[in-house]
Amino acid sequence: MNVVPFPVLSEIDAQFVALETQREVISAQRRMIEERRNMILSSEQVEQLLHGNKDWAEWVKPLQDLLPRYQINTPKRVAMFIAQCGHESLNFRVLEENLNYSAAGLNSVFPKYFKRAGRDANAFHRQPERIANVVYADRMGNSNAASGDGWKYRGRGVIQLTGCHNYVLFAEAVDKKIAETVRYLGTKEGALESACWFWTKNQINTEADSGDVRSATKRINGGYNGLADREHHYKEAMKILGGDYKPMSRPVLLRLGSTGDEVKKVQKALGLDQDGHFGKVTQAAVVSWQTDNDLQPDGIVGPKTYRAIAELSA
Repeated sequence: MNVVPFPVLSEIDAQFVALETQREVISAQRRMIEERRNMILSSEQVEQLLHGNKDWAEWVKPLQDLLPRYQINTPKRVAMFIAQCGHESLNFRVLEENLNYSAAGLNSVFPKYFKRAGRDANAFHRQPERIANVVYADRMGNSNAASGDGWKYRGRGVIQLTGCHNYVLFAEAVDKKIAETVRYLGTKEGALESACWFWTKNQINTEADSGDVRSATKRINGGYNGLADREHHYKEAMKILGGDYKPMSRPVLLRLGSTGDEVKKVQKALGLDQDGHFGKVTQAAVVSWQTDNDLQPDGIVGPKTYRAIAELSA
């Protein structure tokens, strides 16, 4: 029997094979990184994220198309977006602002425009259009109450885009006329894209990347209404998306005269003696560090400075 000898690779050939193998490994790693960077939600994930929404399947394609386009494309970013918009829109079920207030509700929710303004709320009881024209008049780019702008530019979309000014900016961004934009906001694609646009315009990915539900809520709501519900939504979304949920511990504001363990952490990160007392030496070190890191050099360790210093010592 003739035995065919197995070919022996030359040293150059062996190096070439090793190099090609290495290239394939690197290419696979890059694909994995790119997939994580451009996370695309699956139908199963959307169904779980929008639990209780019978129309969840109609949101799959808009979410798959629009979130990556606006760089909402990591587990943390998607989870924060879903948590915030889910709270604002009752899990993507309410796409238009409900202004059907009773007289008592108007005096409670909008006292500035009714009770304190001497306006009889009973005359507006359960009249959404008239209510919108009063409470949104002469602000956010709207004209006076008689113009009808308040009703025309009432809150729409999963994040409740409101006011003529925001409508105009969004219309320009999506290359549509105002009338088209109003109609577009009534579709699932428009309701979602307006939220993505608002999210990007206000750079909320910054809060999303750090998992800061509180700060994201402040950016969107102007306060902290529904914070507990938003945090719950975020925690659940992170579980569904395979991310780790780590509640943020928010430090107290540290300034001249502050004491305690949080001060020691800052002093350690800045290479100072860790006596736990925020004196003038610590203050000067904070000012210098803030200046070097393009932060407001006020010598006060607020959330931004604290977060940046925490990353330094991580």
